[in-house]
Amino acid sequence: MGPLSTWIGTRLGRWLSHERHQHEATPVVSRAALADALSPGDVLLVDGSTRISTAIKYLTQSTWSHAALYIGDDGAQAHQFIEADLVEGVRQVGLDTFAGRHCRICRPVGLSPEEIDALVAFARRRLGNRYDLRNVIDLARYLLPMPPLPVRWRRRMIALGSGDPTRAICSTLIAECFHSVRYPILPMVEQRDDTRPDCPGCVAEILHIRHHSLFAPRDFDVSPYFRIVKPALAPGFDPHAVVWSDERP
Repeated sequence: MGPLSTWIGTRLGRWLSHERHQHEATPVVSRAALADALSPGDVLLVDGSTRISTAIKYLTQSTWSHAALYIGDDGAQAHQFIEADLVEGVRQVGLDTFAGRHCRICRPVGLSPEEIDALVAFARRRLGNRYDLRNVIDLARYLLPMPPLPVRWRRRMIALGSGDPTRAICSTLIAECFHSVRYPILPMVEQRDDTRPDCPGCVAEILHIRHHSLFAPRDFDVSPYFRIVKPALAPGFDPHAVVWSDERP
């Protein structure tokens, strides 16, 4: 991108990052419960309230507009995440960054501690990379009045950026991290006839990695390879112990 496009993209990014007031209930899960439920390698999905969140929710038809990778404690800093911020680029942040937001924990299954370490190390090496400013301009168009966009085109709209590997959007960054340890998210499934003589009529499923630029935050939610962790249920939940008020809010 040229200097003018970069200047426009940077200022547009700041405008898109502006928080919008939303009339919504306060999240039921406390910060402490969320912190206790997290494990390194988890993907935290966030229901954002910025202008760009509106565009991402429209394109993906989902509640989730942002994703961050939980990396655990880092020295004196507890509960740290790596995320791709629209203005700051790929950065490390604490849990308080997502305070007051509806969140969902998506946990990969079956990865060894060594693979989790490799996943986190891959993400750390991306710290300082910049957000793809071409994606900023693309996404901004969907905040303007426009005819409804066919659903089959919406996912492709997220992949309109420059493709520069030193730039990232939040879900692209995390998809690359999991691809680096060959963990599936939403692979393309190819079915082939199984040629083994002892299994006539069997069909083999071959998984192909989908390009990382085509991933959206919702994909970690709908992926069959991530477990949804609900902090309120993790330590044990007894519905009979809930204290109800008879007063109406």
